[in-house]
Amino acid sequence: MILMKKRVKKWLTNFWQNVILPHNWLRQLNTRQGFFNWIVVLLTFKTILAYGADFEWLHVQEPIQVLLMLINPIGFALVLFSLTLFIKPRQLYYGAVLILDTVMSLLLYLNVIYFREFSDFLSVNTVLGYNTINQGGKAAGAISFGFHDVFFWIDIVVIIALMLARKIKLDAQTLPRFKPFKIFTVGLFVLTANILVADIDRPQLLTRQFDREYMVKYLGLGPFMMYDAFNTYQTSQVRKSATPEEFTQVKNYVTKHYAAINPEFYGKAKGKNVIVIHLESFQQMSIDRKINGQEVTPFLNSIYHNQSTIAFDNFFNQVGQGKTSDAENMLETSTFGLPQGSLFSKLGNDQTFQAMPAILKQRAGYSSAVFHGNTGTFWNRNNVYKHMGYQNWVSGDYFDVTGQKATTWGLKDKLLFKGSIPYLENLQQPFYSKYITVTNHTPYTLDREDKDPNFVTSNSGSKIVDNYFVTNHYLDQSVKEFFTYLEKSGLAKNTMVVLYGDHYGISNTDAKYLAPMLGKDANQWNDLDNANLQRVPFMVYIPGMKQGYIDHRYGAEIDVAPTIEHLLGISSKRYIQFGQDMLSKQHSEVVAFRNKDWITPDYASLSGRYWNVKTNIMIDTPTPDQQKLFDTIQKGVNEKLDMSDNLNQKNLLRFYKPKGFKTVDPKDYDYGKKATIARLKEDNKSLGKASKSLFSKRHNRSTLSQYVTDAPEANDQQTDSTRVLPRNADDWSQSE
Repeated sequence: MILMKKRVKKWLTNFWQNVILPHNWLRQLNTRQGFFNWIVVLLTFKTILAYGADFEWLHVQEPIQVLLMLINPIGFALVLFSLTLFIKPRQLYYGAVLILDTVMSLLLYLNVIYFREFSDFLSVNTVLGYNTINQGGKAAGAISFGFHDVFFWIDIVVIIALMLARKIKLDAQTLPRFKPFKIFTVGLFVLTANILVADIDRPQLLTRQFDREYMVKYLGLGPFMMYDAFNTYQTSQVRKSATPEEFTQVKNYVTKHYAAINPEFYGKAKGKNVIVIHLESFQQMSIDRKINGQEVTPFLNSIYHNQSTIAFDNFFNQVGQGKTSDAENMLETSTFGLPQGSLFSKLGNDQTFQAMPAILKQRAGYSSAVFHGNTGTFWNRNNVYKHMGYQNWVSGDYFDVTGQKATTWGLKDKLLFKGSIPYLENLQQPFYSKYITVTNHTPYTLDREDKDPNFVTSNSGSKIVDNYFVTNHYLDQSVKEFFTYLEKSGLAKNTMVVLYGDHYGISNTDAKYLAPMLGKDANQWNDLDNANLQRVPFMVYIPGMKQGYIDHRYGAEIDVAPTIEHLLGISSKRYIQFGQDMLSKQHSEVVAFRNKDWITPDYASLSGRYWNVKTNIMIDTPTPDQQKLFDTIQKGVNEKLDMSDNLNQKNLLRFYKPKGFKTVDPKDYDYGKKATIARLKEDNKSLGKASKSLFSKRHNRSTLSQYVTDAPEANDQQTDSTRVLPRNADDWSQSE
């Protein structure tokens, strides 16, 4: 032990005297190996400087994230710069190192100035399209600079100066034969280990393509940009092969499966505002559910049974790995998400959409906005919404999410609804707005002060299930407060409210604890029970309508867009939409799941096995007639999903210009907070008496005072800390 201590001490002394002490630096720079080492170390330090000074330390929360953040620049730099060590001519070697270092420093710095303006990282598409960086009319020169910016460049300037002054001499001695390969191998090992540990700590990091900040935190800026470049290339190759004839096939399919308008409901909400409330992780089974004799969601139940509401109790979610983003894509475009990953993340930077915000604006003069209590870059929304034509994107960046105002997933719902009012009341009517709630998100934890003391949840044996009903109850109260405001402000009488659940809240793992509450035996819980649990609410509330009812037809999220459009008196026939109006008498009741399973009122095909839906019994040996029916349904499901995938993956909508539709230009939109506030004010001012915003109609007086909430954090002072974690809003990997 004493001998070991002496050896360690001797090694540290030598390392300090021969490496670390400044008088050794110039000597090291005069060798190829030393020059290489310094370039790698300096680039690593500059990257870590950017992480801390500009990227807010990437919001690391755990020791493993800190470790990966500090290590990820090293492996990539070793691999990249080790390639220059194979170059023998000295001028070529030193030139290659300096050029490579300059390029990497430039990419790092471009990300720094871009992040300062847009709170996001550069993608390959952004780099290739300068107009995206320069969006909103803001030149790169207008972006604020930090006092520390000099450190991103001073090392290169000093090294070049020392070389010109011949203080650094070009070493003609090449490295030993296998040394470059050894260094490359070490770098590759570090990089591979980094990726493996990242994938263990954050499963599906690459396949689902989480928020960009998350990928940089785990993989590093270099690997992120290379991965983004690979995806961009892969996508471009697929899209290069696309032809107008392929779009014609899709169009013919959609035309063939169009469901005719139901004149009884067509235009029932014509000219009204539309507010879509996205009920996070909320399942249909919570509607009318009682726990210990108390309704879990009394207000939503009242809306569900209201004469002004058309509700659907056999409405299924169809999301894939994109989870919430898949649900949004179906809502806005009536096309499916991708077989793997998120369409928003993979394709959203340059996708051609014909989405609800643009359709309603161009057909009926609607303004538009999205309200959400989490970071604007999640699911790449800050880019996708521009391509969809959303005029305003009011994210968590707009709100005070400090202290106890937020959960780890974002601003609490009661505060989101209230905080949105200064923006909502300034929208020109009619408007199309969407609220994405977050409090009812796994693991369904809620501060004691936010809980209703009169509501006692279940005792199922699962904290997830028990907490689920608690946050359900909170969400219900949040929606009630918002509806009360709509009534007080006068918006209610001219607003159609759409409420829908995006995806399941209780996973198959915890379903056994839920089974007894649903009248099921946990030991006999099966695949069909899991499929039935994929029902989510879909309610359309139209004040003044008296023909409301609960519709038992089978339908799904793909059907929302045409249903809303027809209620507004806008025909969906000219658009490429794979859903059908739920109110149409021609509506098909075959529900296609993203994995190509399916369910109907009579039968289901799940994981390769058939079920009788009405008896809940598996069909081991279908009759010839049944098998013929099943094959026909499966063929139709496969074709539907394949057509949607072909449309999206090859961006076939770029070949189609429907009558009266102008392709959306994302450069028209600026989601900065200052720009948004200025734009809304300018709209009201320039329109004068013609302004139709609620704010203008009330003679420029705000309605915020009419919003009443019992949220205990509503009047808390802003603090320096937040509980919001910068992770994808549908990431379950650290939820329990």
